[in-house]
Amino acid sequence: MEQLERTLVWSRNRTSKRRLQNSRLNQMHPEYKNVHQLFKLNGIGYTYDNLIELAYNLIKEGETYEKSIGNFLTDWLNDNDDIAVNTSGSTGKPKVIRLKKQAMVNSALATGKFFNLEPGSSALHCLPSHYIAGKMMLVRAMVLGLEMDYIEPRSKLKLDRTKHYGFCAMIPLQLKNSLDHIKNIDTIIVGGTKVNVPLLETISTSKLKVYETYGMTETVTHVAVRQLQSKVLKGETYFKALPNVMFAQDERQCLIVNAKKLVNEALVTNDVVDLKSEFSFELLGRFDNVINSGGVKLFPEQIEEKLQSVIEDRFIIAGQADEDLGERLVLIIENPRETVESINNKIKRVKGLAKFEVPKQICIVDKFVETVNGKIQRAKTLDLITC
Repeated sequence: MEQLERTLVWSRNRTSKRRLQNSRLNQMHPEYKNVHQLFKLNGIGYTYDNLIELAYNLIKEGETYEKSIGNFLTDWLNDNDDIAVNTSGSTGKPKVIRLKKQAMVNSALATGKFFNLEPGSSALHCLPSHYIAGKMMLVRAMVLGLEMDYIEPRSKLKLDRTKHYGFCAMIPLQLKNSLDHIKNIDTIIVGGTKVNVPLLETISTSKLKVYETYGMTETVTHVAVRQLQSKVLKGETYFKALPNVMFAQDERQCLIVNAKKLVNEALVTNDVVDLKSEFSFELLGRFDNVINSGGVKLFPEQIEEKLQSVIEDRFIIAGQADEDLGERLVLIIENPRETVESINNKIKRVKGLAKFEVPKQICIVDKFVETVNGKIQRAKTLDLITC
């Protein structure tokens, strides 16, 4: 009897050791079918099987944003090795593409390495899970073993100030509206659209650690980041590549992303850059937004950045057909609170604004034409104006 008990104890110990070895092996070579043993969601640990049940419950009984989490988990946990996602149009017209789940795992590992995210690190998920950025927060948590809480993805976040988080991803609007409530988050990455000058100035006077990201759906979210100036971080002009990512340029001076662990072939973007090295670049603007006025190439994004300090309402710079110049520079403002004359006077006082960067005319629209995720559609908005 004693011999049998000793044999059973030995067998149980051997099984436990084998499970631990397999778990460690899985973390050394992560795959999408492996859920890190330290992964937690809203304080509860989940295995692969438990997550399937959670996904079902969220879809059946959850709030709208929780249903999106459930739908993604269902797609992630099925037998397919890829997943369908919608692109935003960074490399062409918006479309549905399929991303390899292993590429999403590789992206999560690169982010974890860059930001030193260790198993058991805390994270906050506040992005819609039907977009790639929200999906990737869930993937990072499952792959890296993060203890992640999720909250409703609102423009002004409802945060629990008593909780501390090591990592969080936001869009600029969320960051702007939640500045008084995010001091308990160590590292914040912000993307989806460019961080404007007023927000940059606010961050510069804070003790926040904020990183602006560069990426797109096709590259499985960000492939580069840059530090934003604050009291605890030195600001950077150039975006730096994540691990296993390299950059080049085409004949248009547009960025080419080489990331074999994320995409099989080199990805040609429509983003014009100043390439500092194969690992860093400065983002200048979109190739399809460039305005050729009298033979001078103008980047709307750079001019908009200069004007943000004097124009409070939403606006864009665009090129309108002109017989003499080819294109003339126009400023389009959404429902402005000031008069056109007042805005013109302010523009004249903007330092660093070159002669060719001064708008030839100011045009007014009641509402910008936007994409489903809130990005201004420049060409369609330009079609609305009559000035």
